[in-house]
Amino acid sequence: MRSGCVMALGLMIGCVLAAGAQSKDSFTPMALDSGFGRMDISAPAIAPEQIVKQFAAKESEFQQALNHYTYRRTAKVETIDDDTNKPDGQYYEVDDVIFDSSGARMEKVVFAPPNTLERVMMSPSDLQDISHGYPFVLTAEDVGQYDVKYVGRQQVDEVDCYVFDVSPKVIEKKKRYLLGRIWVDATDLQIVVTNGRMVPDDTRKGSEDLHPPFMTWRQQVDGHYWFPVYTKGEGVLHFAGGSGYLTQDVHMRDTIKYADYKRFGSTTKIIYEGQDITTPPPPPGTKPPQ
Repeated sequence: MRSGCVMALGLMIGCVLAAGAQSKDSFTPMALDSGFGRMDISAPAIAPEQIVKQFAAKESEFQQALNHYTYRRTAKVETIDDDTNKPDGQYYEVDDVIFDSSGARMEKVVFAPPNTLERVMMSPSDLQDISHGYPFVLTAEDVGQYDVKYVGRQQVDEVDCYVFDVSPKVIEKKKRYLLGRIWVDATDLQIVVTNGRMVPDDTRKGSEDLHPPFMTWRQQVDGHYWFPVYTKGEGVLHFAGGSGYLTQDVHMRDTIKYADYKRFGSTTKIIYEGQDITTPPPPPGTKPPQ
């Protein structure tokens, strides 16, 4: 988000921000889900490096499968009045992620009432996070860009998970990265929960572009893959101001819902561990918050 006092929505960040800049206190985060079980920090039976290799391969399979699905995404971004704990501005948009007549993937706006945000403005990186950052996928092709550190083992609902902290090794221009924590199903070896924030932030006075921390839950949709179903982001962004710009703290709340996953085309085949799973049974998954 950019401060509503900064009239520079169309300006892109023109420099590569150092990873160290992300340590600045530009926000106050929300707490982790209190319903998570106790963290077992003993060494796993399988080497963490092997777990990472296996789940990254499964994430690549999932990404390929997801590319054959249509779904609806409902995004709500609000500024919160802390005196009343109620929204005083809102960006709201419903998009269908579909395929056009040539089979190319596209996003179709279904509903978009007027944007009433006044204290902040949506930036290109906000829209990028909604489309690609919040439904984070860590594939075998991308895992080399991150430092992945084993934390322990923890229950998420009834799902036994490996827990890893992830951080980008290098931040490249015009790219967004997760800085945070992931929970990986110890059986299916797929991400089921992601918590953290997308970086980099621009913390330069007068050009600030800040983002709240978030948590994304996945759920089994087709019996084999864990699909994003719900994201909540919340935090108080600290805009420093300066050079004629006002200092302000802005309480942000993001809510993203993903629904109506459907395979595109009757001839599409989804391959899972070498087998065709085009018509799978629908088992239950973790329960995202309501």
